[in-house]
Amino acid sequence: MPIEYWHWMILGFALLALEMLLPTGFIFLWVGIGAIVVGALGFLIPGLGLGVEFALWGGFSVCAVLAWRHFKPMSFESERPTLNRRGHSYLGRVFTLAEPIVDGVGKLRVDDSQWRIMGADLPAGVRVQVTDVQGATLIVERIAE
Repeated sequence: MPIEYWHWMILGFALLALEMLLPTGFIFLWVGIGAIVVGALGFLIPGLGLGVEFALWGGFSVCAVLAWRHFKPMSFESERPTLNRRGHSYLGRVFTLAEPIVDGVGKLRVDDSQWRIMGADLPAGVRVQVTDVQGATLIVERIAE
């Protein structure tokens, strides 16, 4: 049984459906579109031949994938890049210690939460600046007054 144009169409739409079901990174999308294009060409130009159809399918698929990778939209820059990295949003901010830092570790109340801080031993009431973040710990340094 020869491969007809509608076989290519079914293959193309099946690949598009597979793309919706699997997290493949759009590969099945472009291969499916290539199969649909070959099906359309098979409808318009009957008797292309199986070898020509497979060559066209491969060529269209490869060109579509390469074009997509070249022209795909770049990731956008967020207005709030530290939105989901809360500790990093405190970098550079200055706070007054409510509790002392003892043995390099202390606590700092920031907005509506309490953070573990690390830095040089300092008494309560000293102003500190957040200089780094290590996991859920803020690294602070005393600022000269």
